[in-house]
Amino acid sequence: MAAASLALILLFLRIITSSSATSDHRYNAGDPVPLYAYKIGPFHNPVETYRYFDLAFCSSEAAIEEKETLGQVLDGGRIVVAPHKIEFLVDLESGKACKKRLKREDVAKFRDAVQRDYYFQMFLDGLPIWGFLGRFEHESYIDTVPSKRKYFLFKRLDFVIFYNGDHVIECNIYTKSDALVDITEDREMEVEFQYSVKWKETNISFEKRLEKYSVYHSAYGMKIQLFSTMTSCVLVLLLTGLLATVLVRVVKNDLAKYASHEDLIPDQEETGWKNIHGDVFRYPKNKSLLAASLGSGTRLVFVFTSMLVIGLLGVFPPYNQGSFLTSIIVIYALSSVLAGYTSTSFYCQLEGTNWVKNLIMTEFLFSGPLFVMFCFLNTVASIYNANAAMSFGTILVLLIWILLGSSLLVLGGIAAKNRKIEFEAPCQTTKCPREIPPLRWYQGSIPKMAIAGILPFSTIYVQLYYILSSVWGLKHYTMYGILLIVFIILLIVTAFVTVALTYFQLASEDYQWWWSSLFYGGSTGIIMYGYCGYFYYARTAMNGFMQTSFFLGYMACICYGIFLMLGTVGFRASLLFVRQIYGTIKCE
Repeated sequence: MAAASLALILLFLRIITSSSATSDHRYNAGDPVPLYAYKIGPFHNPVETYRYFDLAFCSSEAAIEEKETLGQVLDGGRIVVAPHKIEFLVDLESGKACKKRLKREDVAKFRDAVQRDYYFQMFLDGLPIWGFLGRFEHESYIDTVPSKRKYFLFKRLDFVIFYNGDHVIECNIYTKSDALVDITEDREMEVEFQYSVKWKETNISFEKRLEKYSVYHSAYGMKIQLFSTMTSCVLVLLLTGLLATVLVRVVKNDLAKYASHEDLIPDQEETGWKNIHGDVFRYPKNKSLLAASLGSGTRLVFVFTSMLVIGLLGVFPPYNQGSFLTSIIVIYALSSVLAGYTSTSFYCQLEGTNWVKNLIMTEFLFSGPLFVMFCFLNTVASIYNANAAMSFGTILVLLIWILLGSSLLVLGGIAAKNRKIEFEAPCQTTKCPREIPPLRWYQGSIPKMAIAGILPFSTIYVQLYYILSSVWGLKHYTMYGILLIVFIILLIVTAFVTVALTYFQLASEDYQWWWSSLFYGGSTGIIMYGYCGYFYYARTAMNGFMQTSFFLGYMACICYGIFLMLGTVGFRASLLFVRQIYGTIKCE
């Protein structure tokens, strides 16, 4: 059943993520090759993108907008037919794209774009190409101090296109230093935008034409990533081996001690974790919220694992115009049935009665903050008139998917309600809760959460740097295999660390481990968000209110999701451990 479901999801994603980059377009000599202008924006602020013709490149007659897919909108691009006419195997020495009379305000916009290092992105036969709008230089230097800057606009683009048979394989854009327009002063001017086309033959096959993007971006720092992954593997083996050895030996000694007490001194007062066997399975406070957290975390574990497996199978070709984000939305909606089933099942096991309220809490526990953040950031993007601002039609499509996910959530909840699974507790719970003894400062929640978060974070530190550089940069992440290994390591370390801290908590006769284990596991997300703040201010050149809002806002949602995901893993591991150790002793 699971294999069939995964196959259907893969087939569906193959359809919705297909693009011209992977379509087998064959051309005859003289056939037009489609060229689309996609977006422009500051190089250091990749999220802040605008329409190509927001700047006065050519006349409005050339700006023919194509129908956009959901993935293209989510990627922040707007497909527009470029004014350059490119024909297959037809060289062009000097072509005229358009002749434009620039007004003073047009020149000022171009100068501001050059000053902010604006780049543009186009697609030729589905292949992404990039270039800068212009450059600036200093007129002279006086005592090594630069004087006034001069700004220049590139008025000519040189396309060098490689082909193999009847396929387009590769495309590059070049600019010449003698094809510049001085835009330093605000004055009207007439500019003729030109271009040239040069075709060259290559022996690269059509099936391998996207490897250029994968190899280029993954090879950068690949040795560091492999070394960090190997280090993480060694670390997880040592850590899990040490924790397993310590826990097995300590628990074994405890069991032997309790067995001797039962046989020799029946009336002796119990100490340690056995002393709280009548309270350890006492249902926690806010059990509906705990069940909703587990349901949301289980869904996020499934989504993250599915995306890594699908990426490893090659469903996401590089620069497929938002296919990754589209796939996340689809899988997130379809996995709602798993969230509803998990949440309701656990809630009913804890003898909860209002399972409908629990389902509503499950739906909005993660989606609610995400939707609020989306509305805020969409408002910010609308104020800036950026491509990141979603239209009403796009928001309506997303709402339809949300409604579909809500229906599946209810379906999963009904299925769990009808099964009526009972909670398995090896010890009976007493009627009156015992008093928890006073704890020392290092036995508090905050010190334990710091330990629980730092150890798993240390295993993904290097890989996280490359992920953030790809997500908030112009590079495309393709190392799904390494990321899958690191993710498995992260889950293992989180589970073992949480189990160890849960044992120490029980050994101090603190039986309120339910919420603590979830916070122990999820604390990695809190530390990760702190690192994201450091990464933004120390490792990037991003600036401005819009970019700061998008980075800190969306990373807050992502780290919150990681908190729920790892918290669920930690809780499940602790629950299994607690059941195991209390099931091996005689509880009276």
